[in-house]
Amino acid sequence: MSENLNVRWDLSSLFSGMDDPKIEATWASCEALSQEIEAKYRGQINSADLTAETLAAAIRDMESLWLQAAKPLTYSNLLFSADSSDASIGAFMQKQRERATEISVRTIFFELELQKAPAEVVDPLLADPSVANYRHYIQTARALSPYRLSEPEEVILEETANTGSRAWVRLFEELTANHVFRLSLPGEETKEATEQEVLKLLRDGNREVRQAAADSLSAGLKELERVLVFNYNNLIQDKAVDDRLRKLEYPEQGRHLSNELDKETVDLVVRLCSEYYPMVARYYRVKREILGLPELTHIDRYAPLFESEARVEWDKAREIVLDSFGAFSQTLATRAEEFFTENWIDAEPRTGKRGGAFCSYVTPDTHPFIFQTYLGRMDDVMTLAHELGHGVHASLSREQSYFNFHGTLPLAELASTLGEMLVFERLAADATPKDRVALYAEKVEGMFATIFRQSAMFRFEQRAHTSRRETGELSATEFGDLWQEELQAMFGDSVILGDQHRMWWTYIGHFIFAPFYVYAYSFGELLALSLYQMGKEQGPEFEAKYIEVLKLGGSQTPQELMAHLGVDLKSEAFWRGGFSVMDGYLSEFERQWAALND
Repeated sequence: MSENLNVRWDLSSLFSGMDDPKIEATWASCEALSQEIEAKYRGQINSADLTAETLAAAIRDMESLWLQAAKPLTYSNLLFSADSSDASIGAFMQKQRERATEISVRTIFFELELQKAPAEVVDPLLADPSVANYRHYIQTARALSPYRLSEPEEVILEETANTGSRAWVRLFEELTANHVFRLSLPGEETKEATEQEVLKLLRDGNREVRQAAADSLSAGLKELERVLVFNYNNLIQDKAVDDRLRKLEYPEQGRHLSNELDKETVDLVVRLCSEYYPMVARYYRVKREILGLPELTHIDRYAPLFESEARVEWDKAREIVLDSFGAFSQTLATRAEEFFTENWIDAEPRTGKRGGAFCSYVTPDTHPFIFQTYLGRMDDVMTLAHELGHGVHASLSREQSYFNFHGTLPLAELASTLGEMLVFERLAADATPKDRVALYAEKVEGMFATIFRQSAMFRFEQRAHTSRRETGELSATEFGDLWQEELQAMFGDSVILGDQHRMWWTYIGHFIFAPFYVYAYSFGELLALSLYQMGKEQGPEFEAKYIEVLKLGGSQTPQELMAHLGVDLKSEAFWRGGFSVMDGYLSEFERQWAALND
C-alpha cells in the first residue's frame, strides 16, 4: 500500500515553484520595508520620548515584514523536507536563508532597542489599547534583555549562522535522509532501504525481522558515525560559545526562556518522570510474559504483542481521525478535514524525504501543512492524529497576528497529544478483546516514549552538553555511555539495551536542530492526560474553553493560557495527576490481559 500512496501536499498557496517571480517580489518588498523600518524607528524605541503610538506602529511594521519573509523561508524548508536529494533545492533553501539574514541584520536594532528601553518608559505603555495586543510579545522580548549582545555582535552572529550552525543542521538532514541502509531480511536477498523503512521494521511481529532491522540501522549509522559525532560536537560547542557570550548560566536555559518556563517547573516535571520510572519496568515485565521471551532487548521495545495487525489504508485512517475528532468537537473535525480536501498533507513514502513528522504553521494569513511518511501501520494513524492536532491548533490560532501566532513548545504539544487520545478512545471502543489488549499496550508504550523516553533524552542532552563544555570533544564511545546510562535507567532491569543501541542517539534529529526541545513532549503528554480527564468530567463546558485556548495561540504566557482551564503549571499535585491517569491506562492494560487469559 505504501508504495502506491500518492498523497503530496500542494504548496501553490505559497509559490508555484522555485522560479516563481513572486519569490523575488516578496524579497524586494521585504527589502524596501526593512529600509523604511530602519529609517523610521532607529533610535526611536530606546528613547525617553517613546509613545504607545510609535511602539505599536513599529511592531505592526515588523510583523508585516516577517509575515512576508516567512513565506519563501517556509516554502524552501518544506521543499527540502520533501526531497533533500535534489541539490538545487538545497541551494534554493540556502539562498532564502541568506536573503532573510539580510533583512534580519537591517532590522535587528528594533528588538535590541526594545530590550534596552527603560522599564519606566515601556511599562506604562502596555496598558494603552494600541499596544495591548502586543503585551505578551513585548514582555517576552524584554525577558531576554540580560542575554542580548550589542548590535554589531548580534549582526556578526546572524551573518555567520548560515555557514555555521545552520549549515551543520543541513548536513545532518542531508546525510540521514539520503543514506542507503542495506537490509537483509530472513529468506530474502539484501536490498536497499531508507532510514524510515528500517525504523518501521523495529515494530515487526517477527523477532528475526526486528533483529535484521537493528543490524541494518546500526551498520548504516556506523558508516556515518564519524561525521555525525563530529557534527554533534561542533553544534554543542557552537551553542556553548553562544551561551557564554550571552552569559546564559547552563545549557538548557535558552530553551527554558523561549518556552517561558522557569527552571524549577521543568526540573519538577523531569524529577517526577524519574520517580515514576518503575511504571515502565512494571509494563515490560508483563510484555515479556506475553511475548514468551526470557528477556527483552532493544529490538523488543516496540514489538507487537500478537500477530501484526492489518494495514490501515489511508482513506480509513482519514475516516478514523475525523470521526474521533468530531466526537469531541465538530470544530476540530471541520478544521482537520481541510487538510485532506485542500491537499495540505505530504504522506507519501519516498527516497530523499527526511525522517520524522511535523506540522508547519507557516503564517496566519495562509494555512499550515503536515508532513509524515505514512506506511499503513496503526502508529502511523496515531502520528496522523498527532500532527492534525498541531494542524487544528495552527488553524484556529490564525485569528492572532503573526507575533502572537505560535505558542511555546510545551503547549504546542497539547493539541497534538489530545488528538492522539481521541483516536485511541475510538479504536479501543471498537476493538475485540484481544485487539484491545494490543491497543492498550501500544498506547502505554506511546505514553512511555513521549513522557519517560523524552525525559531520559533530555537528561542525555544535559550530560552531553555539560561534558562537552567541561572535558572537550566527546568520542562516539563517550556519547554512547551517556546515552545508554540515561535510557537504561528508564527501563530498569525489564529491558536490556544492547551494544547496538549505544549509537542510536545519532539519528535523533531534535538533538541537532532544536537542542532541549524534547522535554516539551513530556510536558505536552502529561498536560493532555490531565486535561483529557478533565474534559470527560466537564463535558461541553470544557470543549468551549479548550477551543478558546487554542484560538489564543501564543498571545499569552503558558501560565496564563492554562489558567483559562484551571491549571497551575507549578503545582506538583497537578503533574502527579497526569501520572495517575497514565497509571490508570497501565492498570487497564493489565486488567484486559488478565481477562483475556481467564
